[in-house]
Amino acid sequence: MLSALGLDEQTETVYRAMLMHPAEGVAGLGHRLGLPESAVRQALDQLSELALVRPSYEEPGRLTAVSPDVGMELLLARQQAELAAQQQRVEASRAAAAQLIAEYADLRPTAGTPGVEHLVGLDAIRDRLTRLQREVREDVMIFAPDGEQTPENLEASRPLDEALLSRGVRMRTVYLESVRNSPHTLEYAQWLSGLGREARTVATLPIRMIIVDRATAVIPVNGEDSASGAVVLTGHGTLAALCALFETVWANATPFGAVASRDEHGLTESESATLQLLAAGHTDEAIAKRLGVSHRTARRIATSLMERLGARSRFEAGVKAAHRGWL
Repeated sequence: MLSALGLDEQTETVYRAMLMHPAEGVAGLGHRLGLPESAVRQALDQLSELALVRPSYEEPGRLTAVSPDVGMELLLARQQAELAAQQQRVEASRAAAAQLIAEYADLRPTAGTPGVEHLVGLDAIRDRLTRLQREVREDVMIFAPDGEQTPENLEASRPLDEALLSRGVRMRTVYLESVRNSPHTLEYAQWLSGLGREARTVATLPIRMIIVDRATAVIPVNGEDSASGAVVLTGHGTLAALCALFETVWANATPFGAVASRDEHGLTESESATLQLLAAGHTDEAIAKRLGVSHRTARRIATSLMERLGARSRFEAGVKAAHRGWL
């Protein structure tokens, strides 16, 4: 019952018995629970590590159970700290991978670069993607940071996507959270899901990216103009980093069929991302582009956050958000 907080079943049983029978020693607990003394002592060691038992003030040498209201609060605080540390590690990994992507995104055509193929112009990019889609054998991983798609683009993608899924290729796509507000994009995603495609959403994405069979990645040279050119990357180290980036984002994304959740502060993922971008000094226009929403929507989210924080300026909003632990 408390395994999520770090207690195995036997240790939890010993803890409950100590609460119900505070006068029992190791032998008494073992007899009552039908456990050998070694098992009871092992459970006591774990309880001591979790700060759920302490030395008795009345009887030196004996341990007493910490009351549940105090003990559970300690366990929850510890778990929250561990989650925060894990999130920091995830963000550090994401930042390192994003830096690697940015370095490759700045590449310009050079002859003879191992593991790098340069594509110039939209025609070359689409031809290469079509060839990759024909050659794919196992899986495709996609970052789609454009927000709402036009009905024409979706209709053009339909035959290729259907052909991939009919061949048993696993297809995973991470969209921006904003596509949930686009009826035709939502309808298309649901149609694909019916064919076996998996989709999730996040508030922001670092870059547009397609990875085929974990062996070939296509990313734009210019993140602001993905049609101008792209690079096809096949280096083993590069692909390992890009696949790790995708899996990290995928693991933290919201499944398409699920309702977007709020964090412990009542913030949606888009609101949390907006706060981070505001704190970094981004304008409404830049925030709108990152979230895949209109300029008006970005401004509305920022204004709503400022009202909730009781702030009259963005600087004050950043200070108050940090003080409340929202950042």
